Amino acid sequence: MGVRRGCSARLRTPYHHVDGIPGGYDPDTAPAPADRRRLGHEGEQILAEAARTARAASSGSEPVVTTELTFELIAPALIARSAHAQMLVVGSRGMGAFQRGLLGSVSTATTHHAHCPVAVVHTLSALDPVSVTKPVVVGVDGTANSRPATALAFDEATRRKVDLVAVHAWTDTSSLDVSVEGWEEPARAVLTRSLGEYPERYPDVRVRSVVTVNRPVRSLLEESEEAQLLVVGSHGRGGFSSMVLGSTSNTLLHTVEVPMLVVRSAYRG
Repeated sequence: MGVRRGCSARLRTPYHHVDGIPGGYDPDTAPAPADRRRLGHEGEQILAEAARTARAASSGSEPVVTTELTFELIAPALIARSAHAQMLVVGSRGMGAFQRGLLGSVSTATTHHAHCPVAVVHTLSALDPVSVTKPVVVGVDGTANSRPATALAFDEATRRKVDLVAVHAWTDTSSLDVSVEGWEEPARAVLTRSLGEYPERYPDVRVRSVVTVNRPVRSLLEESEEAQLLVVGSHGRGGFSSMVLGSTSNTLLHTVEVPMLVVRSAYRG
């Protein structure tokens, strides 16, 4: 993602990463000097391998990659540094996670509290030749809460040179619970209005609009099956500034398989 944005990548790992020591240290729990040197050496090896991976994925345009071995608690450190970053990228599972659908503590904390958009990379990295041609999917709920996600989704689609699928779910209930007669026209009007000026700002991005009378989670999960990236806002309908994460984005983080971008309201496209 850093290469597409023309910016550098900074890779960070805690000194205790490989040994599973639970967060930070104090004089009573700090490892002995020999253990600390060993953990530091192993941490540097992890960072070196991560840097090689980042450069190998750059498609001929090598990014500027810097690394940092930190002694801080990693989640608060990443959240603090996110205030000065374009994007924060984390994995979906921590050292203790053992099954698909279980977010690690770092990815959970950062998606709830980071100051910039957070990309959570699940099992699929979407870097294979087939995946890179698939579209970007964005959830649009018709409120101002989804506008930052819409802006970033268009930006990602144009950088990746792929289509954009804009999904609007007309109801938060099952289609069996509501009368569906006459819902499509107003739903499409809401979606068109929510997309605003972005189709004109990004004329190279072909947009496919999807409106459904279904739960947002179900609709976005279905569309993400044929996508390379899913973009959602951090708040859902009725969200307000003090909410840390809406129910739709939180559920999707635990279930979607493709990389997912959570965009907080502070983002301005």
